[in-house]
Amino acid sequence: MEQFIVSARKYRPQTFQDVVGQQAITNTLVNAIETNHLAQALLFTGPRGVGKTTCARILARKINQPGYDDPLEDFAFNVFELDAASNNSVDDIRSLIDQVRIPPQTGKYKVYIIDEVHMLSSAAFNAFLKTLEEPPSHAIFILATTEKHKIIPTILSRCQIFDFKRITIADAANYLALVANNQQIKFEPEALRIIAQKADGAMRDALSIFDRVVSYCGRDLTRLAVAENLNVLDFEYYISITDLLLQGNIPGALTSFDQILAKGFDGQHFVGGLASHFRNLMVVQTPATANLLEVGDHGRELYVKQSQSTDINFLLGAMDLANDCDLKYKSSQNQRLLVELCLMQIASLALQGEKKK
Repeated sequence: MEQFIVSARKYRPQTFQDVVGQQAITNTLVNAIETNHLAQALLFTGPRGVGKTTCARILARKINQPGYDDPLEDFAFNVFELDAASNNSVDDIRSLIDQVRIPPQTGKYKVYIIDEVHMLSSAAFNAFLKTLEEPPSHAIFILATTEKHKIIPTILSRCQIFDFKRITIADAANYLALVANNQQIKFEPEALRIIAQKADGAMRDALSIFDRVVSYCGRDLTRLAVAENLNVLDFEYYISITDLLLQGNIPGALTSFDQILAKGFDGQHFVGGLASHFRNLMVVQTPATANLLEVGDHGRELYVKQSQSTDINFLLGAMDLANDCDLKYKSSQNQRLLVELCLMQIASLALQGEKKK
C-alpha cells in the first residue's frame, strides 16, 4: 500500500510562481536576485501557513542555481534549517556562528533559515547581533516568525523585513480547485469557498481541511456535505431564519434556532454568524460595496434577492442587537434565553418597520 502524503507537503510550491497570494513579495525577491540586490539578512513575518518557510527554501535554492546545469539540484548541503523553539540558547547560536565561517563546498551561498526566531532568548539574540550585521559574503540569514513584536529592535534594524499577508478566500479556493482537478475530484465551487473560509487565511490549514473533507465526502465535494463535516452554519440557514424574522414569525425563528442547537452548534457562533449575515445583506444593497461579499454566484443571488426585502434601518438595528447579544453571551446565566430574546427583538424591528410603511 502506497504511503499517503498530506496535500500540504505534496503540493508545497517549488518555485516562486507557485506561491499563492504573495505576488508582491515573490516579485521583489526575484528582482533582488536578478539585479544582485539581495540583502544578507531577511526577516519573513506573517500569520501561520502563508508561505514563509516555503519562500525561504525556494530562495535558498534559487540563489545557488546560476552556473549549475542541473535544474533538479536542491543544494541541500547549503541550506541549514534551525528551529529556534528548540534551539534557543546562547550555545546553539554560538555553534551556528562557528559554522557560518566555513564557505560552501558547492554553490555560491550558505543559507541559514531560522524558524520561529522570536523564541530565541534575549542572550541568544545579543550573541547573534554582530554576525547578523556583518555576515561573511557567502552567508545569508532568513529569519521567519509569526510574532514580529517579540523580536528586539536591534535585530529588526539589521534585517530587510517582508510582511506576508493572509491568503484571501478567492486565492485559497482557486488553489484548492487546482489540487482537486489534479486529484480528479469533483467539487462545487461553494464547497471550496467554505474550506477557504474555515482556513482563515492559512493555505496550509486549507489543504489540511481539504484532505479531511475528501476522506469524508469521497470524490465528490458538495456544499452541504462539506458544511456538515466542518460543522459550519451554511448561509442558507441564515437566509431562511432571516425570512422568518422579516415576516415577524417568532415561533418559526425560535424553532429554527432550536434545530440549530440540536445539531451541536454553539449559540454564540450562531449569533456572530447572524450579525455577519445582516452585514452581508447591507453591503450587497450598494454596487460600490457589493464586491465585499465573499460568496459564489449562487450565494450572491440569494443575498441580492433577500436584500431587496430589507431596509437599511432594519439591518442596522438587527446588527446592533446581534452584536450586543454576542458581547453579553459569555457573562449570561441563561445563554439560550439571551439569543431567543435577541431573535424576538429583531422580529419586532421588522414588524415596527411594516407598521410605519
